Amino acid sequence: MAKSNQILCYTEVRGQEKAKKLVSRTLGSDRVPHAYIFKGPDGVGKRLFARGVAAALNCRGSERGKACGSCVSCRKFLSGNHPDFQVVSPDKGTIKIDQVRQMCRSLSYPPYESELRVVLMEDVHTMRQEAANSLLKTLEEPPKGNLLILTAEASQELLTTISSRCQVIPFYNLSEAECVEILLAEKPEMAADTARLLSRLAEGSPGRALLLHQEEMTGILQEVVAAACDPAIDGERDVGVLLEVAEKMADVKEHLPSLLGLIRLWLRDTLMVIHEPGSAPELYGFGFAPDSPLKNWSSDALFAKLQAVDQAEKELKRNCNRTLVCEVLMFHLHR
Repeated sequence: MAKSNQILCYTEVRGQEKAKKLVSRTLGSDRVPHAYIFKGPDGVGKRLFARGVAAALNCRGSERGKACGSCVSCRKFLSGNHPDFQVVSPDKGTIKIDQVRQMCRSLSYPPYESELRVVLMEDVHTMRQEAANSLLKTLEEPPKGNLLILTAEASQELLTTISSRCQVIPFYNLSEAECVEILLAEKPEMAADTARLLSRLAEGSPGRALLLHQEEMTGILQEVVAAACDPAIDGERDVGVLLEVAEKMADVKEHLPSLLGLIRLWLRDTLMVIHEPGSAPELYGFGFAPDSPLKNWSSDALFAKLQAVDQAEKELKRNCNRTLVCEVLMFHLHR
């Protein structure tokens, strides 16, 4: 399977068969709308798909709706330097009205070298009312020679006035197998067990899974598991060991909820292995040796540890001190 930076046409994007069918129908009939909304979870390929649509529309060496990969236009898309493909992303978490105005002004000029300029606006659900109103004016009277592709998370509400002026294309989470395949293509050095673990936590979002890998979440999880399972660590005598691991947990900052999700998965898998032998013997790479202290953990103990993870999540939502939350959790996990 090709890496994402080698994928050109939208038809090559893994999964998203419904989106491919809907877009192919419009591109093949020459009835391209002036605006799409790609709506779905974060990290499932909406941006890659949008670039693929732009490449297919502007390809000079293939039939309309496909990308040959060898013409001047396709080569520019592959290099990331096509002048008629623009991306507008949130600035500090929000698409500002100045960004929308600047984009709208650029639409009044003809494309540089293509029949169609494609503008991708990411996470339009982050727009405030004034920015949305400014965009709405352009959607009501779109200049010729332009296609807008807006992306939004499925869980977020958009102004109905914006949605009603665009063709909405739904995107979905990928299957675990599809997500694992993408992770191993992007990161050939990644262990298959790690890819499966990240895919489960990311719930079928390769983008989120790659972010977790980048933040070395599984490495920190291994330290949490080692400290929690080590019978040689005395909760009172060796308190420094637990505090050191807790500090590493707190250092992941905004990614701490994802790390807690990994810990929860590990505890659930442990529960499954202990009480349903053979159901998940590898524990996704964290091992289950015959003499492992995990064998001595009761169901009640595991449920108590899961409740401690739930409590940690609640405290984080109340903006409690991250380090203190992690310290308390580590002591619960080691009991």
